[in-house]
Amino acid sequence: MSHSVLFAVSPAFDILLTGREQLAPNLLILRFARADGQPLLHQPGQFIQLNLVDAQGNAQRRSYSLSSRSDRPLSDHQFELAISLVPGGLAAGQLASALPGSVFSASGPLGRFVLPASDRNGRYLLLATGTGVSPYRGMLPQLMARMQDGVQVVLLHGARSAAELLYVDEFVQLAAQQPRFRYLPCLSRQWPVDLPGAVQGHVQQQLATLAPDPGNDIAYLCGNPGMVDAGFAALREAGFGMPRLRREKYLSLSA
Repeated sequence: MSHSVLFAVSPAFDILLTGREQLAPNLLILRFARADGQPLLHQPGQFIQLNLVDAQGNAQRRSYSLSSRSDRPLSDHQFELAISLVPGGLAAGQLASALPGSVFSASGPLGRFVLPASDRNGRYLLLATGTGVSPYRGMLPQLMARMQDGVQVVLLHGARSAAELLYVDEFVQLAAQQPRFRYLPCLSRQWPVDLPGAVQGHVQQQLATLAPDPGNDIAYLCGNPGMVDAGFAALREAGFGMPRLRREKYLSLSA
């Protein structure tokens, strides 16, 4: 999956693949480090671009949210990306078979899908599908600090099956420990499942059950365009103005 913003300009640098974990047939977690040994400085919620070359020798860019948590830093300035592999896609072909030690060109970080310090709200509604949960995982330290100040956080995370729920153990654990955090995994195909808080169906179908309040809530939407568009429309109809709606679409690119 790739962001809808594909061609922002920023200096390129090399990154080194340091580790990989296959969570499901189409889902990878990849760890990288800058080849120059420097940390990748970024704001939680931002993404980087991988600069790839297709079979015809044309430059292509694919963008992925950084999911690393500042309160759980990886050694040697490593950072983490969650990759949804689109069958036949350019990134799928190059990343699915890449081994630790592989070098890629990257640029960034980029994006404004972040948590402003100026927010004044009582609740965050975080909507995600698939790897669209990555920026929220990166935001967890900030969100936990705001929960300590009384803000509530609800995360609706859609996937086809429980195996495709990224970082599910961390979210379930936080929900058990922090009463101001609610985690609702929304499963569209596999049902039933033995998972706390799980609901059947799609993220946008569950949104109304949370009684979105434009005077109290700020909503984030990240993931496939269908969910983002449907959730955005529902929130606009509920009275949300643009300052309280923040969205990032992921596009499935087959080239």
